[in-house]
Amino acid sequence: MTRADRGQPVDRRVRRTQSALQGALTELIKDQDLSRVSVADVVKQAGVSRSTFYDHYRDVHELSEAACTAVIDSVVDTIPKPDPGNATTNLLLFFTNLAEHAGLFRSVLGPQGSARVIDHLRRRTTQACHTAMVDVLGGDGSVHSPSRADAPYDVAAAFVAGALISTAIDWLQNDCPRTPDEMAALTWPMLTALYPDVRSMTADGVPDQV
Repeated sequence: MTRADRGQPVDRRVRRTQSALQGALTELIKDQDLSRVSVADVVKQAGVSRSTFYDHYRDVHELSEAACTAVIDSVVDTIPKPDPGNATTNLLLFFTNLAEHAGLFRSVLGPQGSARVIDHLRRRTTQACHTAMVDVLGGDGSVHSPSRADAPYDVAAAFVAGALISTAIDWLQNDCPRTPDEMAALTWPMLTALYPDVRSMTADGVPDQV
């Protein structure tokens, strides 16, 4: 757990050191799997001591989670709301961001990667999907889903997040055989099928009148 995770103030020197360590790891996993990267490799690449490393992180896996957090969060922020009007743009951004950081994600999310990073991505994606559903399906009260915002565990959001993450990881592990545009076009119909309330929506994102 880093200082920021513990709620302790982080000064500029600490941020610089953490940035150097994260940057070193990012460079190292461009050429090798995360499982092959050691603390010794990271400190050599970053130009710091082992004791400095352990002042900030327990191990390489914790460092990889910290290094990936900002990128993961930027990717998760592009996860589309279940609104046909936003689908193409948002899904395209999602897959484009993954492609731009393909080496990083392929290493960290692959079979030899970090379970902690995968769990972080799963939790953030589920939260983003839940928020999107609340905003579109219950945000203004026009779509009868007021209870979703108060749901202690949103099964639909978890299901959608799992499907999206699995598809993205498979795409990355196969060296992105389709373009981000193709992935967005292929994924959207399946994604909407997983959102239970969206199937009753018209192309304008307004519920059909029964």
